[in-house]
Amino acid sequence: MKRFFSYIIVLTFLLNISYSQQLVEGVLVVVGNEVILKTEVDQYLQSYILQNKIDAQKNPEIVEKLRKQTIEHLIDQKLMLVKAEEDTITIEEEMLDSQVDQRIRYMIDQVGSEDKLESLFGSSMKKIRKDTRKILKEQMLVEKVRSEQFRAMKISRREVEEFYEMYQDSLPVRNESVEIAHILKLIKPSAEAQAKAYQEAESVLQQINAGADFAELAMEHSDDQASAKRGGDLGLMSRGDFVPEFEAAAFQLEDGQISGIVQTQFGYHIIKMIERRGEKVHTQHILIQTMPNEDDENRTIEELKEIRKQYLEGGDFSELVVKNSDDENVSQDKGNLGVFETNRMAIPQFKEIVDQLKPGEVSDPFRTEYGYHIVLLKARNKPRPLDLENDWQQIEQMALNYKMEKEYRNWIQEMRKTINIEVRDLS
Repeated sequence: MKRFFSYIIVLTFLLNISYSQQLVEGVLVVVGNEVILKTEVDQYLQSYILQNKIDAQKNPEIVEKLRKQTIEHLIDQKLMLVKAEEDTITIEEEMLDSQVDQRIRYMIDQVGSEDKLESLFGSSMKKIRKDTRKILKEQMLVEKVRSEQFRAMKISRREVEEFYEMYQDSLPVRNESVEIAHILKLIKPSAEAQAKAYQEAESVLQQINAGADFAELAMEHSDDQASAKRGGDLGLMSRGDFVPEFEAAAFQLEDGQISGIVQTQFGYHIIKMIERRGEKVHTQHILIQTMPNEDDENRTIEELKEIRKQYLEGGDFSELVVKNSDDENVSQDKGNLGVFETNRMAIPQFKEIVDQLKPGEVSDPFRTEYGYHIVLLKARNKPRPLDLENDWQQIEQMALNYKMEKEYRNWIQEMRKTINIEVRDLS
């Protein structure tokens, strides 16, 4: 059930066409002063069917069951919207605007362009933005209502122990896990490559200063493919969303002002301030990347081979990390990446390499999207059942989630008794 509705939240944005025309004959359920439309249910359901490749013709019973679950889920959601209105719970407009901008950018990136998005939705960008805003606002209100209702909930040690006694046979097994550390070396371009990229950035900046259109130059020259499609538009973003060098330059600009050339780990940027709203900025940028060549890559591999050799000759891995790693977190974690279940490692290359290591062994250099690494396998832990002594925090969180879900269902049932729900024709 949770998996079903987690898909709904994401897919609605990509596959839904607006259901804002609330025709009376399209209303399935009235919840207080909120309504559930037939089109709303159909679109939520269609999203799930498409994602999971369900043959609706061959599985009518499954589809009908999912339809009923969808309606019940939407009734619960509308109940919380009624509760939000009763308690005058609101969402900050600035936060909502930022979420809408991010969602619109995500959808455009997924389909390729604004024109393709308009074609998919059968609506103008203005209409898509309006409908997206409505959907996001409702989701944020629902999350806020639920959070405020249950955020103070605690769970006692006795409750955790009782939960464990009752459900220990059905709790998930702690899968095989590994504890690993690494040394990362970025593939740094040569001075020649950096000079070439800087010259290109200078040329673009000269064209801008001579009156050329910023958006057109971004589409033509920027190496940030996602934003280049939008003329370099990054949307409305907050402090902390950028790398430090970019942020420092952006927040110094006035509306309409264009920066000089700004260097970050990604290359050289030219930034245009569209609008500043307090601690948020709406910017465009053009990125000229400094591209490493084969010699730069080979040099990086040789550096890591030498570091690995030092470890094999008795060097301390933590000291080698501090001295050599380009990981920005090295001063805090000394290269320790933590404990991971081997079948849930986010970076496929890490799993492939770690599977071949024994505790204490260090890998040969290998590449990921971040650069080149060598990895030390510190420990390998066999699968085992969860137990209170070793997995208290995980079991405690499970018990708290169970308690919150139980209280939530009771709360929803009470609201169903006090808020008018009128079910119309569901056929």
